[in-house]
Amino acid sequence: MALRLSIGQYLAKESPVHRLDPRVKVFGSLVIMVSVFFITDLAQLLLGYACMLGLIAAAKIPPRKVVESIKPIVVVIMVLAVFNLFLVKTGDTLWAAGPLSITTGSIHVAVVYSLRLVIAVLAGALLLLATTPTQLTDAFDAGMAPLSKIGLPGHELAMVFSLMLRFIPTIADEAQAILDAQTMRGAPLGEGSLAKRVKAIAPILIALLASSIHHANGLSRALDARCYEGGAARSHWHPMHMRKADWAALLVLVAYVAALVIL
Repeated sequence: MALRLSIGQYLAKESPVHRLDPRVKVFGSLVIMVSVFFITDLAQLLLGYACMLGLIAAAKIPPRKVVESIKPIVVVIMVLAVFNLFLVKTGDTLWAAGPLSITTGSIHVAVVYSLRLVIAVLAGALLLLATTPTQLTDAFDAGMAPLSKIGLPGHELAMVFSLMLRFIPTIADEAQAILDAQTMRGAPLGEGSLAKRVKAIAPILIALLASSIHHANGLSRALDARCYEGGAARSHWHPMHMRKADWAALLVLVAYVAALVIL
């Protein structure tokens, strides 16, 4: 049972995508994620995948790293596609057996809806692979700055989001270490009935919860040691500035959305 996840891990490369302003990358990823819900046919799907493959190539990220990042989520999407294949009843019936049936509408939904979600997952994975946690924090901090003006903790929300991404691979690695330790002690993790397997997972969850609380306590002590104060005005060592490449990336994004609408 492998939990070696690369979700949330930054991959350092010297590429045009890595050099973009983090605000542009976050905004572009959000636009692509939202735009996938307007994809309804094959031509739009091909455009979406062509866009994502072009971005991955421009970021100089090995396809293997991208696949490793999205594999757990894609598995869930494929399971949902199977449910759509048998439960959607629109269109002409192609096969039926009792309450289960496959129709032209269910095939369309299972294929198009699932593949378009993979585009959104690719956009999110590329954002995390090409943007450091600090840059993500700065980008979300800038995006949530208007919330601070109306009394909401915009900076704190951005920091919590960044910390969440930072600790995903850490918690996954610790979960794998706990699983390995339990396996070496002869814990029947993959044996017996479903009830026994669920019962065997309980010690793992307790140990993982204790480890997470330990990390949270250490993080709070580190913030206190650095005199962190919520809501305090802060400067940046590397201020964010829009450059020509950033404006060009926004134009490409506009062209993508326009082509999606035309198709």
